Amino acid sequence: MKRISIGTWAYSIGPYASNPVPFDEVVDRVAALGFQGLELGGFPPHPNPDDLATREERQAVVEQIRAKGLAWSGLAANLWGEKLINTDDTTPYVDEFRKNLVFCNDLGIETIRVDTVQPPTIFGEVDEETARHRVVQTWKRCASEAADAGVRVVWEFEPGFAFNKPSDIERILDEIGSDHFTVMFDTCHAHMVAAVGARQPGERETLPGGALELAQRLRGKIGHIHLIDSDGTLHDDETSTHAPMGAGLLDFDALLPELNQSGVPHDWWTIDLCFWPDAWAVTEQCKREVDRLNEKYG
Repeated sequence: MKRISIGTWAYSIGPYASNPVPFDEVVDRVAALGFQGLELGGFPPHPNPDDLATREERQAVVEQIRAKGLAWSGLAANLWGEKLINTDDTTPYVDEFRKNLVFCNDLGIETIRVDTVQPPTIFGEVDEETARHRVVQTWKRCASEAADAGVRVVWEFEPGFAFNKPSDIERILDEIGSDHFTVMFDTCHAHMVAAVGARQPGERETLPGGALELAQRLRGKIGHIHLIDSDGTLHDDETSTHAPMGAGLLDFDALLPELNQSGVPHDWWTIDLCFWPDAWAVTEQCKREVDRLNEKYG
């Protein structure tokens, strides 16, 4: 059976930005619903490396979640204030990444999430070859430092960020060529990238088998899984709509057997309700649906 976690950012950004659910309340309710873990959105107002500056403060958070029988499934690092593509010098990005690596080690988190930061429209400023070179070289450095720290790096590809075509994903993974750098397979993003081709610059590139075919192509290169449904739309014309489990059109009976062969190096499935307008209210529904899938495919 898989351990089930949920991303804390669902209750702190987007519709919740002006009235975030306090972290203590998130911990209490997630534990009461029978989750085994949390995936931490490492930015205010929830625990983050800037607000928790000392190891003692960080250890207190670890003890808080352990007391509720929870563990960490990963960290979504706050790297969005940095530049990755539209700069010759990505040192500030690497420095911020390094700070989050220390945070991972202090909290005992083994997986850190990254993305390409800039939207696909960035190719109006920077040509794709230059952009890819910057991304690959920077992430090679990050992957090396993460390996030394005992942390895995996973890239969450999605329509809202540059390099959102199936061939982009495969090429960047091949060029980085590190066992410590893989992709996060978010099921709604995979559908929007592979079946819809949302926000792809230039000629649209989709796969006949959609998200399932993309999972097959990425077998052995998937390091983390986010489970969430898709209704085939974008949220605010930017990123994939993270529809609650059972409220979309994804065929999890086809996807999950394949993802069980993907080579993910741990036993977590993470629910991601990012930007859903009433995430707090549908959390229990999503947990029930994932529990049902866990009974069949866990």
